Amino acid sequence: MGISSDNIRGLVLAVSSSIFIGSSFIIKKKGLKKAGTTGTRAGHGGYSYLYEPWWWAGMITMIVGEVANFAAYAFAPAILVTPLGALSIIFSAVLAHFILEEKLHVFGVLGCALCMVGSTTIVLHAPQERKIESVKEVWHFATEPGFLVYTFLVVIVVAVLIFRYVPRYGQTHMIVYVGICSLMGSLTVMSVKAVGIGLKLTFERMNQFKYYETWVFTVVVTFCCVLQVNYLNKALDTFNTAVISPVYYVMFTTFTIIASMIMFKEWDSQDASDIATELCGFVTILLGTFLLHKTKDMGKSPSVAVSPVFTSPDLNPTPNSNSR
Repeated sequence: MGISSDNIRGLVLAVSSSIFIGSSFIIKKKGLKKAGTTGTRAGHGGYSYLYEPWWWAGMITMIVGEVANFAAYAFAPAILVTPLGALSIIFSAVLAHFILEEKLHVFGVLGCALCMVGSTTIVLHAPQERKIESVKEVWHFATEPGFLVYTFLVVIVVAVLIFRYVPRYGQTHMIVYVGICSLMGSLTVMSVKAVGIGLKLTFERMNQFKYYETWVFTVVVTFCCVLQVNYLNKALDTFNTAVISPVYYVMFTTFTIIASMIMFKEWDSQDASDIATELCGFVTILLGTFLLHKTKDMGKSPSVAVSPVFTSPDLNPTPNSNSR
């Protein structure tokens, strides 16, 4: 299948976005570490990072990346744009190795290569962007029963995670913070795509901001982004960046593709062979991120070679630590 001009624009924007977002993880982590030495750490509910220039530099870098990502969704389908986030994993893992001294093993490099292969496979077989003439069309997709059920389930699960599991397991189980970001992220992407299409059509002299639906999507994007940034900060401050990036990517991409399949039905225009190839590309990316995760502690002593996804990040407790 040939790649359309809109898909190429989306591809370029998505790759640029990954570079900026991958860098922002490292810059923000550096700011969070500096802020933690002078105030309450973000992982413990503190907000001293708001006074740290490095954190703001990382935040600006992330915003630039998200703007590029935002624009990418206006040109290309989510199933093409979202998996390319794997490139941000590679970028952040390499930078973490050199700047934060979070070791990247040779098998981590192999994981990066698998992510690249999987991303290329998806790009070559991605579906064409659906022709949409108005935000009202997107609203119609969003209010169909299937997507309404998905949205309801996401909101319920996120509420349970925030009010029940964050207080109990937020500091010891990274999956709690990342789960909140990933689930809300899938709704963010669907709303971002709607607003992006609205902006694109408005620039083509078909004003979409006269419809209340565009503003509803804008409010959803704002709310979801604020929630994601808050819990992503907590995850970055508490756990290893080299692990956060791949785990967040896998969960976020999975939920986004599910949401996109339900809402836009992007696979309806493809044959079985293209769908199977895209799934193989996605599985290849998952294998790459899994390899990055499982080999992050390779070379360290066995006493610390444990996964922070399900265990406490405090791998070296002091003798005076009080158990509760």
